[in-house]
Amino acid sequence: MKYVVVMGGVISGLGKGVTASSIGVVLKACGLRVTSIKIDPYFNADAGTISPHEHGEVDLDLGNYERFLDIKLTRDHSITAGKIHHVIPHITNEIQDWIERIAMVPVDGEVDPADVCIIELGGTIGDIESTQFIEAFSQFSYRVGAGNLCVVHVGLVPVLNVVGEQELEKNVKEKLSLFCHVPVANIFTLYDVSNIWRVPLLLRDQKADQAILKVLNLESVAEEPNLEEWMARADLYDTLHETVRIAMVGKYTGVSDTYLSVMKALLHACIACGRKLLVDWVPSTDLEDSTASVAPDAYSTAWSLLRGADGILVPGGFGERGVEGKILATKHARENDVPFLGICLGMQLAVVEFACHVLKLPDANSTEFDAKTENPCVIIMPECSNEGKGGTMRRGSKRTFFKVANSKSAKLYGSVNHIDERFRHRYQVNPNVVQLFENNGLQVVGTDKTGEIVQIVEIPNHRFFVGVQFHPEFMSRPSKPSALFVGLIAASCGQLDDALQDAACNHEPQQNQRAEKRPAASDLGD
Repeated sequence: MKYVVVMGGVISGLGKGVTASSIGVVLKACGLRVTSIKIDPYFNADAGTISPHEHGEVDLDLGNYERFLDIKLTRDHSITAGKIHHVIPHITNEIQDWIERIAMVPVDGEVDPADVCIIELGGTIGDIESTQFIEAFSQFSYRVGAGNLCVVHVGLVPVLNVVGEQELEKNVKEKLSLFCHVPVANIFTLYDVSNIWRVPLLLRDQKADQAILKVLNLESVAEEPNLEEWMARADLYDTLHETVRIAMVGKYTGVSDTYLSVMKALLHACIACGRKLLVDWVPSTDLEDSTASVAPDAYSTAWSLLRGADGILVPGGFGERGVEGKILATKHARENDVPFLGICLGMQLAVVEFACHVLKLPDANSTEFDAKTENPCVIIMPECSNEGKGGTMRRGSKRTFFKVANSKSAKLYGSVNHIDERFRHRYQVNPNVVQLFENNGLQVVGTDKTGEIVQIVEIPNHRFFVGVQFHPEFMSRPSKPSALFVGLIAASCGQLDDALQDAACNHEPQQNQRAEKRPAASDLGD
C-alpha cells in the first residue's frame, strides 16, 4: 500500500479536493488501483451534520473523488475528529460539553450545533492544532516506511503544488524551491483552465505523475498515463455553444457548493446532449407571495427567471423555509408543461402540490411541516425519527423496482427491472393516498421491494415531470451521466425522443449491480 497525502491551509476552496482527485486520475491512468479517504478535523460524527451554509453539500470532496475516479466510496472513507472521539469513551463527554459551549446556533433547525473545526478556531489554537497534524503525518511517514508516502501541500505554502491564475515562471519556481526546500522538478502549477477536466491534463503535462511515482518507488510498475478520454471530454466541453437554461429552485442558492453534485450531474447530462449549461439560481423564498410586498424586485426577478427557464429542478433540502416557493415552482412546471425534476424533498412537494391544486384536498401537506394536517400526503417513515438529525434517516444505496415498464424513467434507465440509487430521507409518500393520486394522473412508477415506499412518480401526459425520492446526482459520472438528468436536459432542449431511443439501444445500466450494504460517504447524516 502506498499513500499520497494532500494537505493545505485552513482556508476552504483552495483546490485540495480537486488536486487530490486529479492526482488520483493521473495515477489511475498509469494503471494503478486508486482510492481516496477524506480526513476532516471537525468534531461532527459525520459530514452530514455540517451546515450547508458554511460547507456546501454533504461531503463535497468525496463527491469529487467519486466523480473523477469513477469509484464508489463508503462511510469508511470519511474520517472526522468526531468519529474518532466517539470511540474513545473517556473523553467523549468532555468534548461534547466543550462543543455545546462554543458551537454555532443551528441554521433553520437543519443541522446539529456541533459544526466546529478545531483548526478553524483561529489564533493560537489553530496554530497548535496545525502543528499537531503535521507531526501526525511525520509519525505516519516513519511508520509506513520511506518510499511509501508522498506529501502534497496545496495552498499558501507550496510544497509540491501551487494553485494560481497563471503558470509559474521558472525563476519563481526556483525561489519557491529555495525557501520551501522542494526540488524545482517537484513544484507544479494548477493554473486557471477552461474547464475542470483539464486539471489532470495539467498534472500529466508537467510530469507530476513521474515525480510522485519516483517518491513512491512505483516507476517500474506504472505505465504512461492514458488520459485520452479526459482530453476528448475537455475539448468537447469547450466547443459547446447551444445553450439550455435550467432554473434551480432552492433555499441555499447563495451557496452554489450546497448543490455541487446536482450541478455536476446537470453538466454531465448537458455534455451528453451537446448543450452548454446555463443555471438560473432561484431562491424559493423569493417566489412566495409574502415576498411580493416586502421585496417586489426580488419577487419579480425570481418569477422572470422561472418563466424563462427551459427546465426546472427542485433539489433536496430540510426545513420549512422556502417550501411554499418550491411548491409554486412545481405548480408552474406542471401547468405549463415545463420539464421538471424533483429530488427527495422536491418529489415530496410535487406530491403535496398535486394534492392541493389537482385533488383540491384542503390542508394537504407533509407532516414535516404541519403535524396536524387533515390530509397528510407525506409522513415520517416508521423506522425513522424526527428527534435529532444525524444517523436518523433511511440512507445509502437501495433498490428501486419499476412498476410501469413504459414510463419515461424506466426507458431512460434502459428498461431494466430495477435500479440501485442512493437515499437520505426520513419522510415518504403516504401509502394510503397513492391510489387516489394514480386515479387522477400522478403515476407511481417505482417503489421499494415491498411496494409501500414510493420512489419515483411521473405525470405521463406531461412533457417530462418526474419526482424521485433518491438522489440520482450522487451516481452521476462524467462518462456515465445520470439517466434522469439526461432526461431533464433532453426534454428541456427538445431531444427527449432521441434520448429515449439512445437509452433503448445503447444504455448500459449503471445501477445493475449489487446494492451496497453500507451507506456511501456522500449519503451520511442530514
